[in-house]
Amino acid sequence: MKTLKSTIAILLATGCLVAPTFAQETPASKTDASPAAGSMQDQEMMAKMMEMAKLNENHKLLASLNGDWKYTVKMWMNGDPSSKPDVSHGSATRKSIMGGRFVVMEAKGKMEMPGADGKSSTMEFMGRGTEGYDNAKRKFVASWVDNTGTGIMMSEGNYDEASKTFTYTSEYEAAPGMKISARETLKLDDKNHMTMEWYENRGGQEMKTMEIDYTRQK
Repeated sequence: MKTLKSTIAILLATGCLVAPTFAQETPASKTDASPAAGSMQDQEMMAKMMEMAKLNENHKLLASLNGDWKYTVKMWMNGDPSSKPDVSHGSATRKSIMGGRFVVMEAKGKMEMPGADGKSSTMEFMGRGTEGYDNAKRKFVASWVDNTGTGIMMSEGNYDEASKTFTYTSEYEAAPGMKISARETLKLDDKNHMTMEWYENRGGQEMKTMEIDYTRQK
């Protein structure tokens, strides 16, 4: 969602927001009933946009996860969580931006990458996520980029208060013509711990390929 200033600027540039004009009064203008500051439709539009820009409990929920975290990643590229995982470690920092409307997470660490020969290699990992709650869609929204690819993954989801779990769904293109549907859950175990689980749809069957355990740093 755009900030209010940028939105107003766009409306002015496109003519959707009518600015008042001033001219010498004529006899006809005394009897005309034309509005001086834009139509009611424009005013209603602005009122709705201002309402959509307000913060609510969903934004506060995301902000409650701000801070520094350590994490441990387990990966099962074969989709079999009963097998031995590739294990990696790293750190992440979460902070609010845009007046609390969004949260940005910066992650970095070492990552174990399985090779075609069955052997794993270690690489430097960097990732960045942006999360928010879209008042218009009434959904949590997120994007993710990292140095293991060149695409931007977009996700939408909901939060279940009873289980204290976010559930996001997304689709990304791992290679030309290879689209993968995924489901992500983020469970808030307690104030200082949360667990992310990642599931991929492979040939119509959902498989767990990753799990991340986060611990907040004091």
